[in-house]
Amino acid sequence: MNSPPFLSVRVPATSANLGAGFDTLGMALSLYNVFNVRAILPSGVFSCDVIGEGARELANAENNMVVQSCLRAWEMWSADEQNDLPGFALECHNVIPLCRGLGSSSTAVVAGVVLADVLAGLGKSEADLLRAMTSIEGHPDNVAPCFLGGMTVSCWDGKELRYVKLPPLPPDMHVVAAVPDVQVRTHDAREALPSQVPFSDAVFNLGRAALLCAAWATGRWEHLSWGMDDRLHQPYRSRLFPGGEVIMDRVRDIPGCLGAAISGSGPTVVALVRGGPGQVASEMCRTFSEHGVASQFFVLEGTAEGTRVVYNNHVIAQPV
Repeated sequence: MNSPPFLSVRVPATSANLGAGFDTLGMALSLYNVFNVRAILPSGVFSCDVIGEGARELANAENNMVVQSCLRAWEMWSADEQNDLPGFALECHNVIPLCRGLGSSSTAVVAGVVLADVLAGLGKSEADLLRAMTSIEGHPDNVAPCFLGGMTVSCWDGKELRYVKLPPLPPDMHVVAAVPDVQVRTHDAREALPSQVPFSDAVFNLGRAALLCAAWATGRWEHLSWGMDDRLHQPYRSRLFPGGEVIMDRVRDIPGCLGAAISGSGPTVVALVRGGPGQVASEMCRTFSEHGVASQFFVLEGTAEGTRVVYNNHVIAQPV
């Protein structure tokens, strides 16, 4: 049996945007990637062993976003630090599907930044870590909940980040994630968006995003359906995968379904369900099947726990 790693980082999946909250809202989900450091290597030397998603394409350190994010974070900080960043042998246990809108790339970014901080012994603040993560990722809607846990509202101006963590979901609310067997890369999803939108659509989304945050903060869950409606990105991204233009309308009226949205840039679709999730999950998968696409679904919880770091058998970081 292998001995436990001396450094382990567990990072949750995320669902970002949630309809009206384009690039600003995101929530952590109870599905995790785990990144273990098995050995310290000379500076600049890295090895990767990947189990699960991306086992082939991510086994090279040059293609592994954990390693590359670690190096980018170190580049941001190295001018002000006396310590060196060692190389390491990395073991990735990837459960979160790649290029499906559940934040797999954000888990790698978050883990890489955390590894740079811990292995170089820097002791960066939460704010410093989040700035580095957002700078690497480009926007905060996935990395903020990935690191902090829970539902976060975040704003990024290119240099500074402001964020608020909202109360957790009630224990009887599930997040049903239907994951079709197609990939939508973030670049393609961005390219699908218009460069300009009608003024009325901007006003529509402002109202919906504000309602979503207010409803979440006060427990007025009956308003989620309106709050998760959107005109800025979902009408365009829903065309990028089979069934995308009909699936949300099909599940919104099912008893117990409080709202549905494309997760991140897609193609995963998530629904917030109070009570039994079976009917919603079945309808989602049936819709993808009707459009010739196999799918799988996860029944998840919104988790208040963010990234968990264990170093020499002691939890040293666990945002709450």
